[in-house]
Amino acid sequence: MQVRRLGRSGLEVSRLGLGTLTWGHSTDEHEARELLVSFVDAGGTLLDTSASYGDGASESLLGSLIGDTVRRDEVVLATKAGIDRSGSGRRTDTSRGFLLDTLDASLGRLGTDHVDLWQVHVWDDRTPIEETLSALDIAVASGRARYAGISNYAGWQTAQAATWQVAAPGRTPLVSTQVEYSLLNREVEHEVIPAAEALGLGVLPWSPLGRGVLTGKYRHGTPADSRAASQAFARYVGEYLGDEEEGIVEAVARAADGLGWTPAEVALAWVRDRPGVTAPIIGPRTAAQLEQILPVEDKTLPAQLVAALDDVSAGEPA
Repeated sequence: MQVRRLGRSGLEVSRLGLGTLTWGHSTDEHEARELLVSFVDAGGTLLDTSASYGDGASESLLGSLIGDTVRRDEVVLATKAGIDRSGSGRRTDTSRGFLLDTLDASLGRLGTDHVDLWQVHVWDDRTPIEETLSALDIAVASGRARYAGISNYAGWQTAQAATWQVAAPGRTPLVSTQVEYSLLNREVEHEVIPAAEALGLGVLPWSPLGRGVLTGKYRHGTPADSRAASQAFARYVGEYLGDEEEGIVEAVARAADGLGWTPAEVALAWVRDRPGVTAPIIGPRTAAQLEQILPVEDKTLPAQLVAALDDVSAGEPA
């Protein structure tokens, strides 16, 4: 698998990342092991998790496999902090104390003394941005993290955070931003991606397959074993099952038929090669799903199809 530099940093990552949102929940240890082995055997290096995924279950499962299934130095380990599920419901907390406590807990679950990329998972209006970002400085200075990034920040938030980090010596420059980006959601093209490109941040798209909808699995109904059929994800996936999205999915399917590809390969190749993108984060639940995606590594969309998909998915002007 090809590698790319993450933003303007020296950190190299595979141009596909493996997400672990479902690990420890709908992806058990057996499937996780197969996913990890298949991904690394294909040349993949970037592994993305979060302290909030399954209340730490994802990190624990990933940590149990690193060193046993793959070597620590074979992978680029990325995690996130800033979402607290310890009480009733979900709340954001990007205070310095909470972030650093979360990082220490993450390192324990992952069984490592450092992560390669540590990301603030969300923006938090209640905490001054300088306090939030100071946690990144401390993490890198103490060796607990090698690089720092952000996630789910709006364009102006991305610009403010990245500018703050280069405004004075000794601060840790941001190297990445992780945002939702696919043919079904191109909102980040208006402000986030221009800000990231101008300030040297690599873009890591999450849900590059439109929450699974761009695979075409929902074209003729809702499979019983799909996320849309589960109570936890039905509403999440359902947001992309409208008439407008259906037209985009059909265009992807037609392009796939013409190329002899799968719809997932078309959608993933499109976002992988967008300006500013370093590595889409894919989230297959099973090794079989991953094996259907990996052949995209050797494929590039023809320019005419890129233009056609750009047109059909553009939506209304911002």
